[in-house]
Amino acid sequence: MKAIVVHQLGPPEVLCLEDIAALAPAWRQVLVRVRAAGVNPVDASIRSGIGPTPRLPYTPGTDAGGVVEATGDAVDELSVGQRVYTHGSATGTYADFALCAPEQIAPLPDSLTFAQGAAIGTPYGTAYRALFQRGSARSGERLFVHGASGGVGLAAVQLAVAAGLEVIGSASTVAGRRLILEQGAAHVVDHSLSEHGDEVLDLTDGRGVDLILETRSDVHLGADLLLLSRHGRVLCVGNRGPGNEGTVAVNARHLMRGEKTILGVMLHHVDATDLSAIHAALATGLHSGALRPVVTREYPLSQAAAAHRAVAAGHTRGKLVLLP
Repeated sequence: MKAIVVHQLGPPEVLCLEDIAALAPAWRQVLVRVRAAGVNPVDASIRSGIGPTPRLPYTPGTDAGGVVEATGDAVDELSVGQRVYTHGSATGTYADFALCAPEQIAPLPDSLTFAQGAAIGTPYGTAYRALFQRGSARSGERLFVHGASGGVGLAAVQLAVAAGLEVIGSASTVAGRRLILEQGAAHVVDHSLSEHGDEVLDLTDGRGVDLILETRSDVHLGADLLLLSRHGRVLCVGNRGPGNEGTVAVNARHLMRGEKTILGVMLHHVDATDLSAIHAALATGLHSGALRPVVTREYPLSQAAAAHRAVAAGHTRGKLVLLP
């Protein structure tokens, strides 16, 4: 079978397409034939040496859309031939096949493509965790999604709209802002303009927003506090740059006035109970059509390095996927 293998951490060129031994499921394992693998910013960060250090060599990826190829002993909840999406893997999803625990797999509705399935796990899981499990978002509240045209941002827009929140999204391109509106946001702003914060305040008649989902905490976090209403919450789901390059000044007085809160979100640390609740909630929206993953570019598996360069450069719309 073919798989992307990383022998040493470094630039995208360390992503090598190789022939590796075929996989077989052990007890409580499922072998998934990968039809599409999701490319996430965290994949690029780990590959470059930022974040948790994987055991080398390794195959990247946690998200995929595919079909159950085989099951090990004691797997009764899934059947061979079933369409599924993954939100975790023991062997990595940048490959023809991946081994997963049953708990890392969920049914993929027939209305969604395999590429859309590969766009669910990390983006929608992160957005749901941030909005509802960490941020306690409620119907009628106002949400500002800072960087709403990417995978997590669009997932947050769809989830929030479905839950009855009023959404303001931001993107730096015309195409990105158009896409955000298409997903149901009430307003969009251009975050490449220095006055975009003033525009958010104008849209709320000076009151500010109840929640901010922040995909670039290293750039916007300090200024975000000025956009929050009383008891508002900033949900930090993204931060780029190692060490001091990923820091930004925060004035604690802006927190104290209005008793505002900054909350960190990292899907990797979610326990099994909360993770199960996340994907049970996502299943409702995926089957009803309220949640519609947006895939804007597909790469062959051999071009994993190009996909990582695109993700690292930013300004991507929707989700990028690899096709084995």
